[in-house]
Amino acid sequence: MLILGIESSCDDTAAAVLRDNVILSNVLTSQDTIHSKFGGVVPELASRKHLQAIHPVVETALQKAEIALSDVQLIAATRGPGLIGSLLVGYSYAKALSYVNGQPLVGVDHMAGHILSVFLGGKSPDFPYIALIVSGGTSSIFLAKSHTEFQLLGRTRDDAAGEAFDKIAKLLGLGYPGGPRVAEQAAQGDPHSISFPRAWLDENSLDFSFSGDKTAVLNHVRQQQSKGLDLRVEDICASFQEAVVEVLVSKTLLAARQHHIETVVIGGGVSANSRLRLAFTGNCLEAGLAFFAPQPNYCTDNAAMIALAGLHAFNQSGPTSLDADVYSRSQLG
Repeated sequence: MLILGIESSCDDTAAAVLRDNVILSNVLTSQDTIHSKFGGVVPELASRKHLQAIHPVVETALQKAEIALSDVQLIAATRGPGLIGSLLVGYSYAKALSYVNGQPLVGVDHMAGHILSVFLGGKSPDFPYIALIVSGGTSSIFLAKSHTEFQLLGRTRDDAAGEAFDKIAKLLGLGYPGGPRVAEQAAQGDPHSISFPRAWLDENSLDFSFSGDKTAVLNHVRQQQSKGLDLRVEDICASFQEAVVEVLVSKTLLAARQHHIETVVIGGGVSANSRLRLAFTGNCLEAGLAFFAPQPNYCTDNAAMIALAGLHAFNQSGPTSLDADVYSRSQLG
């Protein structure tokens, strides 16, 4: 089956064509240069740029796949979660294509795409597995029972890990997007130089909280500045990153123990972080768990994962009604 995937949940406009599990094209246009001056995504600007980009991106994806729109047998588009204005652009465009051309449409939960992104090339895990999805919009742990059945086990109570990375980068004047900038500085610093807090929350809790780390960094910066001392940005980044990574890894492995699962998967933009991958590799090896991560280009938002999740959702439940609307919060769980 030929699937056209469309993704516009935040600030990346993306389209991909899959033939079943094989990627024929995967196209994305980023808005980083637009939002970098503001230190974060401006929803209204994101929506306007999606309107400009959606048609050219889809056309490019079809051309690279060497197919015509009439060849497409299924359209899969992100319904949520995300920025409502951004979602409306991509999903409304997908609805229009479906209505005019008579092709079935399936709405996809963005989290399902990230949970299944590990299947886009390389060695794939068997079900069930524990999936940590960590990005600028979420830090959540799921029990993936199949390609379409996911149980939410834990999530952030405040800032997502990626959001915390972006805020720390803005505080330190590193630019946007913050995650890669913080990671670059952290690679040159001492992760044990500053003792930032680890928010474990309730005993055996699988929820996350990273607002305390953000506040701790802010307080440290103010204290250093008030004393006229150098900030040593690389040490701040390394210590902050280590605090976040330790909590993410520990809680994910706790979920595996609680549910007697032997496989751990990560996904989402922050899953491209090399320190996080290294920590998972070592800790899973020590715990006797299998560990899988997507290829780096499939960690961030992309339409290939939406197409793949849409294929499985369609095979399970059929098309989505054209009356269905977008939503801002994930419906998985």
